[in-house]
Amino acid sequence: MPRTDSAARRHTGRSRRLRVVAAFAVLVATGGYLAVQYLSGGKSSEQCTVQSADGSSGEGRTYRLNSEQAANAATISAVGTARGMPERAVTIALATALQESGLRNIEHGDRDSLGLFQQRPSQGWGTEKQILDPVYSAGKFYQHLAEVPGYSRLPLTVAAQRVQRSGFPQAYAKHEPDAALLAAVLTGRTPAALNCSPPRTTAGTGEASKVRAALVRTFGKDAAPAGDAADSRTPAAGATAPGTLAVPVRSTRDSGDGSAPQHGWELAHWAVAQSEALGIDEVAYGGRVWDAGSGWRDEGKESDTAEVRMRLVH
Repeated sequence: MPRTDSAARRHTGRSRRLRVVAAFAVLVATGGYLAVQYLSGGKSSEQCTVQSADGSSGEGRTYRLNSEQAANAATISAVGTARGMPERAVTIALATALQESGLRNIEHGDRDSLGLFQQRPSQGWGTEKQILDPVYSAGKFYQHLAEVPGYSRLPLTVAAQRVQRSGFPQAYAKHEPDAALLAAVLTGRTPAALNCSPPRTTAGTGEASKVRAALVRTFGKDAAPAGDAADSRTPAAGATAPGTLAVPVRSTRDSGDGSAPQHGWELAHWAVAQSEALGIDEVAYGGRVWDAGSGWRDEGKESDTAEVRMRLVH
């Protein structure tokens, strides 16, 4: 009997240890899953890619992000350039948002921190509703950055810290290469370099009025034509009668390759980044056409740099 009781106790002990190990494994797996969901905003698929120009090795760099992150990054960039901020300011803002929120407009954080930049209502950054508006929060970041003397010549970590007052200022540094790549593309300096593949099953129906309103809120009142005249263009042959919106391009800031004004590529990349949210199915500019299903291709006709054309999901 004593040996039988001892064996039973050993068996019970082994069973308990196995249950503990199994429970720990489940916790680790769950934690990993939740981490992926947290970092990707609940979407594990990376639907967008940003491609750099050729580097010294002869191959460009690629950065991947999901549609929510792409839309927020494009908004941050557009708000900056609309305020006349240089590309360096956009890089600083993007690196900050990458560190603070992973380019996701989150409704939680340390203490009362919220949004893309984890701004705090209690510290005078605005109301919760305002801070959760990407256009507003980006504008507040640039407002404070512009007040930092010589910010464009400072190390990125120093410039970002002057605005954020973070407990971990060096954390911004690791995001600088990705932020610089995003800024070069989203400000339009690198043409046809953002590609997104929005799922057609989840894309919203495009409405020209919503696209126009988003353009005006982000770029300013002169960003999109008023009225319905721009929505009555004849659809391309074979299209399922979606509307189109033609957005005028300011003939300033030539692209690095001289192919078209940089502002046009900025608008085109913004439209691609917002394609899922606003139901944009096609973007044409500078002799190139982006299609939601196949990415960028040559338009096959003489380049028209006067406007960015957007075809909307019907």
